[in-house]
Amino acid sequence: MADASSDKVDAKLLEILVCPLTKSTLEYDAAAQELISRAAGLAFPIRDGIPRMRLEDARQLDEGPQRRAPR
Repeated sequence: MADASSDKVDAKLLEILVCPLTKSTLEYDAAAQELISRAAGLAFPIRDGIPRMRLEDARQLDEGPQRRAPR
């Protein structure tokens, strides 16, 4: 099991990351461990403290956490 420090994303990293699709700002959802792009309607997962910013890894916001965006 990962320790709590590995679940946190660096604040400076969050300041510079943008949605790879729309280039808009992202919201950090600490509880879900996701970065949310409202403009694209996507949520990008954070695994072991590392944001997974590939479109293939994102899920649609209107989907449950197990569903992923189409490739």
